[in-house]
Amino acid sequence: MWTLIQRAEAQLIRRRFATTAELIAGLYAALVQYLESREFIRTGPFDATVCPDATMDDLSADKIRRFVGIARRARGFPLAENTAAGQVLEHLHLLKKGRPTHAAILLFGKQPQRFLISSEVKCAHFHGIEVRKPIPFYQVYKGTVFDLVDQAVDFVLSKINLAVGTREHSTQAPVAYEMPPEVVREAIVNAVAHRDYTSNGSVQVMLFSDRLEIWNPGTLPPSLTLEQLRRPHGSVPANPLLAEPLYLTKYIERMGTGTGDMIDRCRNAGLAEPEFALINGFVITLRRKPERAFKSVGGQVAGEVAGEVTGEVAGEVTGEVTGEVTEEVTGEVRKLLLICRGAMSRKELQKILLLKSEENFRRLYLVPAIEGGFIEMTIPDRPKSRLQKYRLTPKGTALQAKIKEERKNA
Repeated sequence: MWTLIQRAEAQLIRRRFATTAELIAGLYAALVQYLESREFIRTGPFDATVCPDATMDDLSADKIRRFVGIARRARGFPLAENTAAGQVLEHLHLLKKGRPTHAAILLFGKQPQRFLISSEVKCAHFHGIEVRKPIPFYQVYKGTVFDLVDQAVDFVLSKINLAVGTREHSTQAPVAYEMPPEVVREAIVNAVAHRDYTSNGSVQVMLFSDRLEIWNPGTLPPSLTLEQLRRPHGSVPANPLLAEPLYLTKYIERMGTGTGDMIDRCRNAGLAEPEFALINGFVITLRRKPERAFKSVGGQVAGEVAGEVTGEVAGEVTGEVTGEVTEEVTGEVRKLLLICRGAMSRKELQKILLLKSEENFRRLYLVPAIEGGFIEMTIPDRPKSRLQKYRLTPKGTALQAKIKEERKNA
């Protein structure tokens, strides 16, 4: 018995309380500390808490190494590319007692959705202005937050109008989408970075004939209102540990300038300002203006009277716009055919189209074009050669000319 008493006294912390209220406050604080240590509750951001059942083996060393390389070039990240993965994670505060946090899994996980099933982006394309079945195009993207952003942006760019001008003033023909890709990217990054990851809802990207809507299961912090988003405001990230690596790779900025930049870019492009709303989550709406792509590359649009645009192309048009789908090929393949000039590498083609995801580019653009006989490899016996380039086949050249002729006669 005496031994038991001594052991209890050794672990006992004695403290005096002057009032009953002080005693209750102390007990409450101790209870919160205990529950937090046992991971029954959390008091900090969700992304900073330990991801249950996850271990270091669930993180990709290759993804961490690639991140370091990009961050060094983009923001002067101080760690070397050969720094051990654990050290990189410690530097970014992505480990807690040696265990991966939710942010670590979302950023560098081999299979993030194994632990956070709703951390995905659902993309849908509707030909009308309402949600109706059947959905013409529907895709669910999974992967890290970097993958989600790149794939969702590429999905939108593959469906909106693209115009290609002539090479009258430069060796490279000008290319323009109907809405600035930077605005599309900012809206999607905002949804992925600031969503509520405790929700069972997923980010939704919905493209209609008149608008693009991006919804996420999140809300504004108490210090911000919808009106304040339209003015200079401070940055209040919902997931601060997630936001830092996104900043280091130039996916986002720290100064709360994202919404302001979107507004400015839309104004400069002659588009309506983005609309922000709280409807069972946070929604950004971007209004479409398909004819803008023509005008951006020098094309002239018929029917411009007192600022009204009919959308018909007149006379000798210098920009050819790609449709969504023709009888022969998809809109993605049409886009690819229009930008082909001689032999070009995969990176060159992807860069002109402003596409980030190599997987999406190959699946939606390159492979269908090759299988359709419109594009061929310059080194067909070595498909994975680093010197590999792609060029139009006679069939592809004929279709390219046909598309241009259709636009001239429209």
